[in-house]
Amino acid sequence: MPTLPPKTPGVYRDDVVPRPDFTLLTGVPAFLGFAGQGPVGDPQRLTLAAQFDDLFGTPLASGYLGSAVRGYFQNQGHMCYVVRLPDAGAPASALTQTLIDLESRDDVDLVCVPDIMRPPTTGGSVDRTAVRAMQLAVLDHCERCGDRMAILDSWPLATPGDVLQQRRELRGRGSTGANAALYYPWLWVPEPRAALGRAKVPPCGHVAGVYARTDRRVGVHKAPANEELDGVLDVEVNVTDADQGTLYPESVNCLRAFPGRGLRVWGARTLSTDPAWLHVSVRRLFVTAGRWIERTMADVAFEPHDVLLWARVERELRGYFSGLYRQGALRGASEEDAFYVKCDAETNPSDVQALGAVVTEVGLAPAVPHEFVVVRLVHEASGLTITGPARPG
Repeated sequence: MPTLPPKTPGVYRDDVVPRPDFTLLTGVPAFLGFAGQGPVGDPQRLTLAAQFDDLFGTPLASGYLGSAVRGYFQNQGHMCYVVRLPDAGAPASALTQTLIDLESRDDVDLVCVPDIMRPPTTGGSVDRTAVRAMQLAVLDHCERCGDRMAILDSWPLATPGDVLQQRRELRGRGSTGANAALYYPWLWVPEPRAALGRAKVPPCGHVAGVYARTDRRVGVHKAPANEELDGVLDVEVNVTDADQGTLYPESVNCLRAFPGRGLRVWGARTLSTDPAWLHVSVRRLFVTAGRWIERTMADVAFEPHDVLLWARVERELRGYFSGLYRQGALRGASEEDAFYVKCDAETNPSDVQALGAVVTEVGLAPAVPHEFVVVRLVHEASGLTITGPARPG
C-alpha cells in the first residue's frame, strides 16, 4: 500500500519490499535419455509434447525418450525437463555425470530414465546387469538430493518372477528405496512409424503424467493409483489378481486392464522396507513439505537467533501445515491431532545456538491411502445383510 504524500515539498524515501506469492510445483519430472540432436546435458523445459521434436528432433527408433515425454503430456502432465545424454562413452558413466549435474535443479521432483532399458545393440536384448547398476545410480541420486522420487521401469518381456528378481536386486548399496517406485509391465502405445502401428515402451512417462494429474486435482497426498492411463493401447503382460498378490507385498506397482474400466495404475508403494515410508503419497508429502520449507524459509539465515526468530518459524510452519490439514493431507479430529511444530529454547539450547543452527521439531500424521476395502456379507435366515466398506485393521 503506497504511503500518503508528504505535506512539505521535497524528496522522501519510500521503501517497498514486496513478498511475491510462492507456488510450489509438483509432478515435474526430469526425463533423461538419448536423442538425435539438441544440447547435451543441459535440461530443457517443455510445456508441450510438440516441443520435443523442435528441440531434439524425431525420437530415435532405438530409444524411449520421446515416447516417455509424449506419454507424460497425454496423461495431463504440465511441465517437464528433458536432458539429452551423450552418445559417446559408457552409458552408465554418462548417466552418473548427468545425474550429478541435475542435483542443482530444485524445481524437479520426479526422475525418469526410460533409456536405461535401451538395448546396447540394435535388435539385441537388455543387459540386466547394466540396468541394475544404472537404476541403483538413480536411486542413490534421489536419496542424496532428498527432494525428488524416481519412477523406475520393470525389465521388458518380464514375467512376474523376473520382476521379483529385479526388485530384490534393487536392494543394495545402502539405499532405503523410500524415494523410488517400480512399475510393471510395459505398455503398448500407438506408433505410426512401427510396422504394426504400435510399439512397446517402458511405463515411466505415462505414470509420471498420472502423478502430475493427481497432484493438480487433489495434491501430493493423493495416491497416484486407481487412475486411468491415457494414450495406451494395452499392457504387455496381463497381470492377474494372483500375480498382484505376489508382486504387491514386494512393492511392485502393477498396471492392469480391467473390463469396462480401462487400463489403470493399480498400486502406489515405494521400494522402502520401512513401514513409515511404504506409501508413495506419504513419502511425497514429506518430500514436498521439505521442498516448501527450504524454498520459503531460506531468508531466516543470518537472522538474530532469539525468541522472535523461533516464533516466526513456528508461525509460518503452522500456517503451511494448517493448509495441508484443510486439504485432507493430514488426519486427525483437529489440527492439534494432525501436526505439531516446536521451535523454542528446548530444541535450541545454547550449544546449538553457538553453532548458528536453528532446530525445529515437526510431527505430521499423514493420511494413509485406503488400499483395501472390506465389504462384509452376512447371510442370515432373514436374508443377506451388507455392511461396510471398512478398512481392515
